[in-house]
Amino acid sequence: MFPQDSDRDGDGADADSRAETTGRQVVVFTDDGRRAGPTALLRSLTGVSTVTRSSEFDSSAMDLELAEVSDAVLFDELGIAVVTADPDQLVALRTAVASPDVAVLSVEPELFHHALDSEDTVVEIARPENGAAAPVDLDHFLDTPEFTWGLQATRTTTSECSGRGVRIAVLDTGFDLTHPDFQGRTITAQSFVPGAAPQDGHGHGTHCIGTACGPAAATGTRRYGVAHEADIFVGKVLSDQGRGVDGGILAGIEWAIANGCHIVSMSLGADVASVSVAYETVGQRALAAGVLIVAAAGNNANRAAGRPGLVGVPANSPSIMAVAAVDPDLGLANFSAASNPVAGGQIDVAGPGVRVFSSVPMPARYGSKNGTSMATPHVAGIAALWCEKTGRTGRDLWSLLTQHSRRLGLPSLDVGAGLIQASRHPGIQASR
Repeated sequence: MFPQDSDRDGDGADADSRAETTGRQVVVFTDDGRRAGPTALLRSLTGVSTVTRSSEFDSSAMDLELAEVSDAVLFDELGIAVVTADPDQLVALRTAVASPDVAVLSVEPELFHHALDSEDTVVEIARPENGAAAPVDLDHFLDTPEFTWGLQATRTTTSECSGRGVRIAVLDTGFDLTHPDFQGRTITAQSFVPGAAPQDGHGHGTHCIGTACGPAAATGTRRYGVAHEADIFVGKVLSDQGRGVDGGILAGIEWAIANGCHIVSMSLGADVASVSVAYETVGQRALAAGVLIVAAAGNNANRAAGRPGLVGVPANSPSIMAVAAVDPDLGLANFSAASNPVAGGQIDVAGPGVRVFSSVPMPARYGSKNGTSMATPHVAGIAALWCEKTGRTGRDLWSLLTQHSRRLGLPSLDVGAGLIQASRHPGIQASR
C-alpha cells in the first residue's frame, strides 16, 4: 500500500519512472479492430501462438491461472489484450500503432497497482495557504450510534433509495464471504488473482464493500453502508498483500460489464502521472455501455509538507471518475492527491475518507480506515442510489452526481465538483 506520508512528490516523468511494470504489454485495439477479430491481428503482427479469450469463459470470468500459459489474453468486451512480447514482437506492435491502416490504438507496459488506503492513524488536515480563502463550511460531523459521519455528510441518511436492482462491482482485495452482516445478500464473487479465492485476506476490499453496500441496520453498531439493497459483485483483483496488475484489473472490469453491473468501484492505483490509453479507452467503452467507473485519486500527497501529490492511473483517465477525500470537518485530507496537469488528471468529486468506519474481516468485524480508497465506495454506493431513483446510467449518471454534489470552500483542483450527495442538498437548486 502507498503510505500517506510517502516521499512521492508526484512530478510527472519522475513519478512515471518509478512505476512498477511486469514486462508484459497492454495492447488496445481500435473499435474497428475489436469488432473485426483482434486474435487474428495479434497473431499476424507478433506470431503469438496461444491466445486466451474472455469469451471462452462463463460470464467472461477469465481464469488467469489457466491463462498464464498463453502468449496473450484478450478481453473481448474491452477490446484489449495483455501480451508477453519479445523485443522483435514489441517493435512490431509499436510499428502497428504508428500505422493508420492497422487497428492498434496503443501499446503500453503492464503496471502493478496497490490498494490506496493510508496506514497513518493520525491525519493532519490541509489548510488554506496564506492569502487563500478560508473554507465557509462550518459543519463538523461525528459518528453517532445510528450513522457514520460519512453517511450523514453525504445525506445518505435522508435518501429514500436503497440501491435495489442496481449492481455494484467492487474490484479490490476480495471480500469476507463469512461476514454476518451480509448473510442473505445477493453476492457474486470471482477472483482474478491467479491461485487465490475471492476471500479477503487483506481487509481493504471488505471495508470498501461495507461502505458501498453495507446493511441498513448492522447488529450492535451504527449503519455504515450506503446502497444496502444493491447486488454485490466482488472482483478480487488485488492479492492479500494489496497488490495486483493491469491484467487482473482489466479482467475484473470485463467481467463486471459482461454481468450487467451499473457501477464499478476501484480503490486502487499506480503512481503514474501519464494517462493510460488502456484505462481511458476502457472508461469510454464502459460509459458507452452504461457503466460508470469510479476510482480513488490517490494518497501520495503530504499537504502539510507542501507536496500536493498527483492523481495516478487509472483515476487520471478523463472517462473514469476520480475521487478525493475529505475529513469530518469537510476539510481536505492531508494525503488526498491533487489534480495533475495532464488532460483528464483532475479530481471530479470528493467523498468521506478520514476515520471511516465499516466492515472488516472476521473476527474483528468492524474497523476504521483512512484513504481516498474509503471515499471512493461512498461515491459508488451513492451512484447506485441515484441510478435506482432516476434510471440514469453511464454518462448521464456521472452528470447527475456532479450536478448534485455539495460545493465546498476548497479549490476544485482538490475536490472537483464538491462532496458527493445522496439526496439534494438544501443549497442546490432543482434542475429545470
